[in-house]
Amino acid sequence: QVQLVESGGASVQTGGSLRLSCVASGYTADFACMAWYREAPGKERERVAVMYPGSSDTSYLDNAKGRFTISQDTSKSTLYLQMNNLKPEDTAMYYCAAGGLCGYVTATYWGHGTQVTVSS
Repeated sequence: QVQLVESGGASVQTGGSLRLSCVASGYTADFACMAWYREAPGKERERVAVMYPGSSDTSYLDNAKGRFTISQDTSKSTLYLQMNNLKPEDTAMYYCAAGGLCGYVTATYWGHGTQVTVSS
């Protein structure tokens, strides 16, 4: 059984940085993709960043480009999201997801989320 556990969420001020981590356990060998999503109150879930372990391909939400970086440490089975120059509109619950599907709003496996709050 696959488990994804996120950490690293916190409250920061505008312009600050955070690094989110997601530790994967269970049968992770066939992950075709790993991704970070976020969901803010009253807003639809959106995929912030995705990477494909079988290649070097990554993709980012437009307003995350240049500020966020998704990466993976395979030795630690950990996915990261480095977030710089944070803005109040980045405030949301951030979820790690992985598996055979990492669509714009859906994915195969999900973590329980970590809260990011950015104050102005």
